[in-house]
Amino acid sequence: MTYEVLLDGLAFPEGPRWHDGRLWFSDMYDHWVFTVDLRGRAERIVEIPNQPSGLGWLPDGRMLVVSMLDRRLLRLERDGHLAEVANLSAIVTSQCNDMVVDGQGRAYVGNFGYDFAAGEPVSPTDLVMVDASGSLRVVARGLTFPNGTVITPDRRTLIIAETFASRLTAFDVEPDGGLARRRAFAQMEGTTPDGICLDAEGAIWFASPGGNEVVRVREGGTIVDRISTDGLSAFACMLGGEDRQTLFVCVSDWTGQKTRRTRPGRILTVRVKTPGAGLP
Repeated sequence: MTYEVLLDGLAFPEGPRWHDGRLWFSDMYDHWVFTVDLRGRAERIVEIPNQPSGLGWLPDGRMLVVSMLDRRLLRLERDGHLAEVANLSAIVTSQCNDMVVDGQGRAYVGNFGYDFAAGEPVSPTDLVMVDASGSLRVVARGLTFPNGTVITPDRRTLIIAETFASRLTAFDVEPDGGLARRRAFAQMEGTTPDGICLDAEGAIWFASPGGNEVVRVREGGTIVDRISTDGLSAFACMLGGEDRQTLFVCVSDWTGQKTRRTRPGRILTVRVKTPGAGLP
């Protein structure tokens, strides 16, 4: 399979979501949430000074966005201003990252668990659920860099990437939003699963920045497809388009804040056979 460049000149695109006929994404080091349509026309939506990451929507259509550095979950109101839903600083010890929002407006928010930029050793951390009222609850402990997250179409299973454990981990979703029966969905040594998405056959596409590729894996760990991103690191992916058979891939490099100047970030597209499913 070959890819096309949908949008370039970005810093560090992350958290792609197909919603309302467009791809929404966070340009993390540029501090903005954007949209782009299938013709490559981009629009700035909202500025997040402390770095945006995971995106999602409440049942009433308002957008939630993770503000990474100050560890807050924000809500974009209809008049364009940002409201704080919750501050996670008392629970998590490092910057927040990706999330998934379920059909009831409950947000499952990951975090690094340690100071990645300072080179601290990897440290396990907790996954936090924020309900629509803003109350916080730890729903899983001891995860290794919890990152991209999906929920299956029947809303019964949550799958999360543990980036530096080379693992996708599954949980049963309980009626109150709690998580139970933790188990490995796929263990894939030598990969670094970051952003993920689910398809209609129950397979997961994941971006693996350490390998400059996106990978499709079935439950149990069988890898059935790999697509190289030709020297740029793939940090996130999402199935979308009208038929949900376009795989959008966010790529950049590892230079952090320097990407605001060098602008290596791109969004690539690849047509795939199996459409997307579930949330986000």
